Amino acid sequence: MNHKKHHYKKWLMFMLLGMIFFLSGCDQMTVFDPKGPVAESQSDLIMYSLYYMFGILIVVFVAFTVIVIKYRDRPNRKKDSYKPNIHGNKAIEVVWIVIPIIIVTLLSIPTVNTLFDLEDPPEVSNDKDPLVVYATSANWKWFFSYPEQGIETVNYLHIPTDRAVEFRLSSAGSMAALWIPALGGQKYNMAGMQTTLFLQADEPGVYDGRNANFNGEGFTEQTFKVYAEDSQEFQDWANKKKQSAPKLTQDVYDKLLKPGIVDRYTFSSTHLAWVDHGKMGGMDYAVDRYFNAYETLMHLETDNQEEIKDHIDGKQVK
Repeated sequence: MNHKKHHYKKWLMFMLLGMIFFLSGCDQMTVFDPKGPVAESQSDLIMYSLYYMFGILIVVFVAFTVIVIKYRDRPNRKKDSYKPNIHGNKAIEVVWIVIPIIIVTLLSIPTVNTLFDLEDPPEVSNDKDPLVVYATSANWKWFFSYPEQGIETVNYLHIPTDRAVEFRLSSAGSMAALWIPALGGQKYNMAGMQTTLFLQADEPGVYDGRNANFNGEGFTEQTFKVYAEDSQEFQDWANKKKQSAPKLTQDVYDKLLKPGIVDRYTFSSTHLAWVDHGKMGGMDYAVDRYFNAYETLMHLETDNQEEIKDHIDGKQVK
């Protein structure tokens, strides 16, 4: 008996130490450290839901404990103290119908209100027009087109702080979802249609962005960095790239669309001049050019970086 107790204590200590080591590696989740009004609204909604559900959990476990203790089998228990037939008990039927309706209603009202609020630019920056950025997903990279500035970036993004960004989302390949956890999100990118997502950064910094919808072997590599800076720094960056970056030709763009992983690029024009994947006319643009490429796997080993660089430099490519 003593041997079993000792064995039990040893495993209990091992589990506690394991939990301590496991939890010591945890850091604050990005969604609970919002850097903008959209992410803050979503974080508040998540916390409300967690506290609310935790309260329900406590009530359920307390009721469960009371029932287990009160109706347990014991020597002095009377036969008429247990009545399993509750058919027709109006009080109980009202309780198990009304309480779930109240629970769902109290969860639904703030959720619906928040979702509708997020369909518009954040009110805190209503004095400025949103910066429009076309965010186009392709297998497995991101194109960010700035029509106002006349530039386009691949796999990275610059945005001004304290100004709403209107992302116009579409896809040149499989369905994806743009997600920047520190700023909010996410919404789907689909070929042949356009969805709109408003985000805003209140603090300068570098934030992670990614595709939140699994779309094949390159899914984990479809990430990007977001550089949030004050409006003057953003404008200086845009002006510099407009003057120094090469033009994006349709030939180079077609090379970049090939399924695979590519580096970061910057161009002083956008692909919107010849195709908009958010419209029906542009939904099969990439498929028409790379239909056969989707039949093969291991696109991650595709090495067309030098070929793309030669196209940008204007060299003849075989």
